[in-house]
Amino acid sequence: MPTVPENVAVPVENDYDSFAEAYAAENETSLNNAYYTQPAIVDLAGDVAGRRILDAGCGAGPIFAELRDRGAIMTGFDSSAKMVELARKRLGDDAALRVADIGDPLPFPDGEFDDVISALVLHYLEDWSAPLAEIRRVLKPGGRLIMAVNHPVIFKLLYPDADYFATVKWSDEYNFNGRQAVLTFWHRPLHAMTDAFTAAGFRTAVVSEPYPAPGARERFPDELAGKTAFLSFLFFVLEAV
Repeated sequence: MPTVPENVAVPVENDYDSFAEAYAAENETSLNNAYYTQPAIVDLAGDVAGRRILDAGCGAGPIFAELRDRGAIMTGFDSSAKMVELARKRLGDDAALRVADIGDPLPFPDGEFDDVISALVLHYLEDWSAPLAEIRRVLKPGGRLIMAVNHPVIFKLLYPDADYFATVKWSDEYNFNGRQAVLTFWHRPLHAMTDAFTAAGFRTAVVSEPYPAPGARERFPDELAGKTAFLSFLFFVLEAV
């Protein structure tokens, strides 16, 4: 196998530190985030007053902020130190934030949280077994994992000749507030997702393909013209059993 010379830098996949500010700025007003993912996660969470919630992959903290405003006791982490820095600017120095990776053992006790939020995080990982097991560990019995990942049909729409039933690595280019970036994902079919949930000790309570939030049609008339909704992400509410 060819090796990379020592003097050549190896690109870091999904290097959010390198485009964190542009990504955070884009998501303040974007259709996919501000008018779709974030409100959908908050709606699925429901009444969170007094609940201890872990935002696993909190980014710059928009969902953390919204749930905290609704009375939740929030803790968050992200693998990007720059994202955590931006979240701290938004949320204040007293916010319970740290740098950690969802692919590693989580730095929290067993049964610490009522809910875990994982918005657009797990689709970066090939193997879900260890992350889901750790999330299950830090949840109380009956606690919820509220999550969103790439809708599995998107990969098939982009690559019609690809094998939908395979777990496949793929990348796409994005423009975040004028900054070009490449994100790399792992496609997996729906049954592989639900099998992983069951194996980790979760019951699938909700599968959601939500509509855009109110105000989206006025702000994005061209993107939503003639559509009741659109395919982008798939949302789940899972209960720890």
